[in-house]
Amino acid sequence: MDTLPFSCPQQDGVLVLHKPSGPTSAACIAKIKRRLGQKKIGHAGTLDPMASGVLLVLLGQGTKLSGHLMGSGEKIYAGTVLLGQTTDTWDAEGKIIARADPSAITPVMVEEAVSSFIGDTVQEVPPYSAAKHEGKPLYALARKGLDVPVKTKTVHVSDAAIEWVDLPYFRFRVACGSGTYIRSLAHSLGIRLQCGATLTELTREYSHPFGLEQAHNLDEVLATPEAFAGRVASIADALPSWQRIRLTESEAAQVRNGAALPFCGAEAAHALLEDAEGNPLALAKRVERSGTVYWAVDRGLWN
Repeated sequence: MDTLPFSCPQQDGVLVLHKPSGPTSAACIAKIKRRLGQKKIGHAGTLDPMASGVLLVLLGQGTKLSGHLMGSGEKIYAGTVLLGQTTDTWDAEGKIIARADPSAITPVMVEEAVSSFIGDTVQEVPPYSAAKHEGKPLYALARKGLDVPVKTKTVHVSDAAIEWVDLPYFRFRVACGSGTYIRSLAHSLGIRLQCGATLTELTREYSHPFGLEQAHNLDEVLATPEAFAGRVASIADALPSWQRIRLTESEAAQVRNGAALPFCGAEAAHALLEDAEGNPLALAKRVERSGTVYWAVDRGLWN
């Protein structure tokens, strides 16, 4: 969508975007930046171009939530898999490099294979991915036809189930931790069933703490910039499990000067400090010094 820039004030928070299949996550971010004048913008976890679904767009002071949103919290994906072929990217966008007859595969075999995902598992990182080797992304090596080193990582899948089976296709849903490659799950399933498998469609339905029901269509966001501010979730909304602590004016001034505050709370590890008016002031973490527990500023949320 080619539209003229709109003068929209810099927002602080999270835009829950329903990324369409096709463009890269970076391209979606660039469109929002250009159209809506958001100079400080990022995201909390990229989606492959083929994938659609929840993309958390971080705005203004919300960009400081990146590490917290990417490193913790559950994600839920639903994907469609084609049995009987393997591509070099492990999804439908790649070149077919192998075919096999999947006619001996039964729905029960598929269900058992998908159930085997549950738990901690070591998965191979896709050769076409942004994972780094000696400072270079693996996809850069793969595109040049160079040998791509095999990299593995341990991931956790808390739930995995079949939605439907219409062989050679089936659709599954998984709940997993951050950093899980769904393409790798599909690829490993093809190896397990000895027929190869390709991920043909993928939707991220949930990225903690937001789901598709809260997501905004990219075209609508770009077409109605006057409604943009109302679509942005607050920093507090993005940290629903964090303790929120309202400070006095004096305490807020101390925090701005880098002072730690006496700890108040149960076993909370993090807190969102707010000024006297309830505006987000800082991300704080629990620290212990000489036997005394404090709230120490992790990231300040002021300009």
